[in-house]
Amino acid sequence: MRSIMRIMMIPVAAVLLITACTKETSEIRLDPALGTTKVFNITSNSATVTGFVVAEGAGFTTRGVCWSKEPGPTTADFKDSYAGPLTNAAYNVTLKGLDFATTYHARAYATGPEGTIYGEEHSFTTLPVLATVTTVEVTEIEGTTATTGGDVTADGGAAVTAKGVVYGLTTMPTVEGSKTVDGDGLGEFVSHLTGLKGLTKYYVRAYATNSAGTAYGPELSFTTLVSVREWYVPGNYVAASYPGSGLADWAPDKSPMVKSNDDNPNNVEGYIYMAGASNLFKISAQPSWEGTSYGAGATAGTLSETGGDISLPGPAYYKININAGVDPMTYTAVAMNWGVIGGLTGWSSQLPLTYDPAVRVWKGGMHMPAGPWKFRANDNWDLNYGAPAGSLNLVAGGSDIVTAVEDDYAITLDLSTPLAYTYRADTWGIVGSATGSWDVDQKMVWNNVDGVFTSTIDLVAGMIKFRANGGWDYNLGGALGALTSGGADISVAQEGNYTITLDPWTKVATMTKN
Repeated sequence: MRSIMRIMMIPVAAVLLITACTKETSEIRLDPALGTTKVFNITSNSATVTGFVVAEGAGFTTRGVCWSKEPGPTTADFKDSYAGPLTNAAYNVTLKGLDFATTYHARAYATGPEGTIYGEEHSFTTLPVLATVTTVEVTEIEGTTATTGGDVTADGGAAVTAKGVVYGLTTMPTVEGSKTVDGDGLGEFVSHLTGLKGLTKYYVRAYATNSAGTAYGPELSFTTLVSVREWYVPGNYVAASYPGSGLADWAPDKSPMVKSNDDNPNNVEGYIYMAGASNLFKISAQPSWEGTSYGAGATAGTLSETGGDISLPGPAYYKININAGVDPMTYTAVAMNWGVIGGLTGWSSQLPLTYDPAVRVWKGGMHMPAGPWKFRANDNWDLNYGAPAGSLNLVAGGSDIVTAVEDDYAITLDLSTPLAYTYRADTWGIVGSATGSWDVDQKMVWNNVDGVFTSTIDLVAGMIKFRANGGWDYNLGGALGALTSGGADISVAQEGNYTITLDPWTKVATMTKN
């Protein structure tokens, strides 16, 4: 019986031992421990941090991540709590609202009855953002060129490695298309666009590239102008036709020119004087023989890059027109005689002007009544010039020119500059201390026989000048044989009666004591 009792006591004791060991073991608690394992998914304004509970100790009520721009962040700095189950040993917290391109320090934290503990500290740097760039207004717009640029005001936290402008025929151009490269870094830059098409709308915006990518400024648009043609007319006629001008035979850069304008770039025109009996010429598209030039085509009135010299009879004053919009290009050369028509002729016929190659203008003196008049070529209305009121710039088929006061006028028609044709209609007088007044003109009259303005006048010793239209806008002074605009006063040494002549075109005067 005692043996049986002994045997029965053994399991009970074991149970008691096991129970005692289990109770003792359940009361063991490791010291709280926490780890920060990694930082990942880093962007320009966020990052994810992983924490890991190594030992919970008496238990945690809150877990999360704290961070700062300074080392050793605590929950007194910035923090985000973990909202997931506390039963998870590992947890992720995403930090938001971070500054771009900024270094941060972060570590996991856990708070329990015994306080707050921290994991290891990790540092990371947020990514940069796109740079900030503006587009500068487009200026200096021509037929094939324009000027623009931009201003990089912020680099986004990474060095700007390239900047310039992008441009194209469609909206929102990118660096994959046409672009300029105008340096790097911050600041303003200028971009020169070349190789553009005339009369074409372009879209443009500045760009700046850093490691975050390419940023673009606001989009602007502009339309190029027409590509104006300025061509040259070299030939064997030049030196004889323009004496003393510095122009030379067969030298494109020293020859007369023809030109087109923005309204019609394919219509190239100009006036050429040819003094010889037989005159040869070509058309050069540049001031040298190194580029394209045009001679006579296979048929009359056409031009060819392989053509020979073009011949025109002379002497004559020609209006040259070239149609550059057809293939082959065509040209006309029409001999011109110019005159004045209006109330002074009853609009029936024109009074002729004379071409003076020395000064390269058509000129003539005449007595004109008050009223309207125009310039007309070849005594018909195929080509005539007028001018807007108050302007000296001539327009083909333009408004009548109006003379306010009946008087003797020096008429000047200047067709020497292509598509910039001008005129003058001037009365002339003598003024000065030798005439008795610097304010009241002594009138000069037109001498049609000698082709000069003349006056017979009593003078005292003193000074004189010639002036046009009773004002000082245009006056002549200096040496009698070589007057200049705005020149010095002319001296009259002795009192007496004088005959004075003036050629206002050549600027030559004479003064003879009677």
